[in-house]
Amino acid sequence: MDPRGVRLTRLPPTTYFLTSAVFHYLGPSLAVLLFARVDVLGVAWLRIASAAVVFAVWRRPWRLLSGGSWRLFVALGLVLAAMNSLFYLAVDRLPLSTVGAVEFVGTLVLAALGVRTRRNVLALLLAVAGVALLTQVRLVAEPLGFVFAFANGAGFVLYVVLADRIASPADGSDPMAGIDRLGLAMLVAAVAATSFGLLPALPAFTHPLWLLWGIGVGLCSSVVPYVTDQLAMARLPRATFALMLSLLPAAATAIGFVVLGQVPTGRDLAGIALVVVGLVVHREAQSSERSPQSSG
Repeated sequence: MDPRGVRLTRLPPTTYFLTSAVFHYLGPSLAVLLFARVDVLGVAWLRIASAAVVFAVWRRPWRLLSGGSWRLFVALGLVLAAMNSLFYLAVDRLPLSTVGAVEFVGTLVLAALGVRTRRNVLALLLAVAGVALLTQVRLVAEPLGFVFAFANGAGFVLYVVLADRIASPADGSDPMAGIDRLGLAMLVAAVAATSFGLLPALPAFTHPLWLLWGIGVGLCSSVVPYVTDQLAMARLPRATFALMLSLLPAAATAIGFVVLGQVPTGRDLAGIALVVVGLVVHREAQSSERSPQSSG
């Protein structure tokens, strides 16, 4: 086993998730600033393509092509291409915090599938209330933005389900295997996105700074968060991971304020507080349910 993989498994899974939560919206906030120079779909292509190059050089994921699960890689790759593009189309029209809240709605369904106790039900209700406060619906002003946002939310649910299926085994026998599989899916995503994103991205190739900016967006949006997602999914039940995603609207609000100057209202802060309390309740419920047995 890769010694680096052994060291990675020693960190708490929540460490990976919190890293993912920060970078999940740091990258898009940088992308929003790039929209003034490069078309939205062009920025999406730069994100996906640069991430695919990083995975190709780092992990050489084509080695997995001899396996029999290529349909899963193709499905995840198509989802990544569509989800990333829809997300950027949404944040071009709506505040980052609003898109982040809408994106979370679908994951509540996944979390609900894992509910077994009253405390988990309470946790879900608190999280739903928090997201409701964070979501300031502006359907009249930006109906198309919400179409993109909810379509992205559906794609995000598919991403969680499919990425969970390729995650490394919970026993940590090969902690980097899930990342290799993710890399292969990202190569598929790059091929799929090229059909609609390469032409809009061409102006970036005439401005080195814009191109480097787009590559940075790819690293922040599709390398760091997706790798840490895999490391977290390998050690967390899907329902737990899905509910932890309720932190994402809070992260979107904070990063939207710091990077884009989108100042949160008192309603936003109340929503964030409810989401965090829901997370705490859920984690306590999970701890009380966990068996004392160890997998060794």
